[in-house]
Amino acid sequence: MTHAADFRSLHVDPALLLLPNAWDGTGARILEIAGARAIATTSAGISWARGARDGGKLDRDRMIQTLTEIVATVSVPVSADIEDGFGPAPTHVAETVRLVLAAGAVGINIEDGARTPADTAERIAAARAVSTELFINARTDVFLGGDGSVADRIAETLRRAAIYRAAGADGIFVPGVTDAETIAALAAGIDGPLNVMVGADTPEPGELARLGVARLSSGSALAQSAYAGLRRDAEGFLSAGTAPRNQLAYGELNAMIAL
Repeated sequence: MTHAADFRSLHVDPALLLLPNAWDGTGARILEIAGARAIATTSAGISWARGARDGGKLDRDRMIQTLTEIVATVSVPVSADIEDGFGPAPTHVAETVRLVLAAGAVGINIEDGARTPADTAERIAAARAVSTELFINARTDVFLGGDGSVADRIAETLRRAAIYRAAGADGIFVPGVTDAETIAALAAGIDGPLNVMVGADTPEPGELARLGVARLSSGSALAQSAYAGLRRDAEGFLSAGTAPRNQLAYGELNAMIAL
């Protein structure tokens, strides 16, 4: 089975796909060793690692370079977070997808953000025209905005999901939703795999699977955790000369990297 087919099959597996998000090759390798069946990238984590803010501030070339390094470091399928596709027109999205495929990734996340559903649908269609095998996960930010009643946001999410699916999306990603009743309503109303993002109040994986969720992403949480540990240990070293805690042994970490 190819990576593309394998990645697609993970979205219909009865077991919830726990998809961690990486931001560099070494981190991706650690995620694979930890048991990840597939890996996605995080635009936030890659941006931060490259000294840029998240939210379209990182240029496409540096994102593709990082993606290429991640794919080369692991043996599991990789999906790329391409934000809104990098560029103002659907043709730019198509070019981004060609670069993603050349890097060896088999899936993408593409988000609507501030774009209209119609605009986003055109961008999804452009991505689909490049490849029939690519798994396109369409992210809608309705629940991240926090405006309107829960019922209104469910209705708007389902409306957008139908538009994105018709344009060629395989799955729908709804970050910002953690309530079990809301998740169940979304899963029942979306014709395709539902992806949610982990949070402090997210139901445990078994319940998510029962609610109809296919995929749980870590988003930028692992990067945030890593940088929190770095700040904590740096402050300890700089204030008192203390050694960092919870280090991986040098030899163990060095041996993890397969060049």
